Amino acid sequence: MNTRLFVLLSFLLSLSGAYAQKYSNEFLSIGIGGAANGNGHAVVASINDATAAYWNPAGLSRIHPDIRLQLSAMHTEWFAGVGKFDYLGALIPLNVSGRVIAVSLLRFGVDNIPNTLTLYEQDGTVNYDNLSSFSAADYAFLFSYSQALTPSIPGLYVGGNLKIIHRLIGPFARSWGFGLDAGLQYQRNRWQWGLVIRDLTHTFNAWSFQFTEAEKNILQLTNNEVPINSLELTRPSLVLGVSRSFDLGKYGLRPELNWIIHTDGERNTLFNMDPLSFDPVLGLEGNYKEQIYLRFGFNQLQQETLFGEAVWTIRPAVGIGIHPGAIGIDYAFTDPGGGGESTYSHIISLKVGLKQ
Repeated sequence: MNTRLFVLLSFLLSLSGAYAQKYSNEFLSIGIGGAANGNGHAVVASINDATAAYWNPAGLSRIHPDIRLQLSAMHTEWFAGVGKFDYLGALIPLNVSGRVIAVSLLRFGVDNIPNTLTLYEQDGTVNYDNLSSFSAADYAFLFSYSQALTPSIPGLYVGGNLKIIHRLIGPFARSWGFGLDAGLQYQRNRWQWGLVIRDLTHTFNAWSFQFTEAEKNILQLTNNEVPINSLELTRPSLVLGVSRSFDLGKYGLRPELNWIIHTDGERNTLFNMDPLSFDPVLGLEGNYKEQIYLRFGFNQLQQETLFGEAVWTIRPAVGIGIHPGAIGIDYAFTDPGGGGESTYSHIISLKVGLKQ
């Protein structure tokens, strides 16, 4: 059986009867934008463009007041193009000062997967004419709102997301899910703080499965359980962030520290105590006249066993950005999926702001 198909079927079977699934909707933790990825994902306190809908929706209302519309897009690939991750977003300030809406679309997919379940005839012979292909894709639609609470509380911004999630694995399985995110940012002088609660009310994915009688027989003959309709649950996670900007004349410097707190059980993180796991994220961004940016960062500090010895590993990131006016091009080189050296990818994103 094709390796990719086997992995996908194993995932399907693991969902059978599942309710609380660890690492559920994990494609939403990959991260969007060349700027944020180059900064190691440490952006919760400082993000202030269209990608804030993903990282911290409160940052949407901190867009430059001259911008009346901002479009943002990203593309990256894994394993020489086998997996593709794409993002497209739009930010629209409302006529009421300090209020912003945004819409975002994310897709992570693996296309042209061979379906080998029908490769064999009933007599055991191989018939390549029966070979077909399918796609496995995860979609997320974000509808965001953000508002500045000035002048009542100067420097405070709040925001939220409605998430609609659609996941499908060829003709075999599909699901629909819904969830909410909430966030805030607070700025005082050169200090910035951020808070995001993802999957605030839990995110629910309702899975349904469609197998033909012949496919069910193949699963049973290979000692696999035929999955049944089930409900998958994504537990809330919390992200805290603090950042400070330094003005050095023509140059600027902004370090940021984030803490990701998972609530879905003990993970391989720096600190963990079931059911909470704490994962630090650190980033550093330097700029020249706010037009040329250099970024460094790391996340996923984990302890792994290497040649029988326990060692600490991190996922590093590096990036560059060029922002001439309202146009920004950002590039990052990192491992979006945390899978090791073989999954390091080039991430390129573009944003265009239109003034009134």
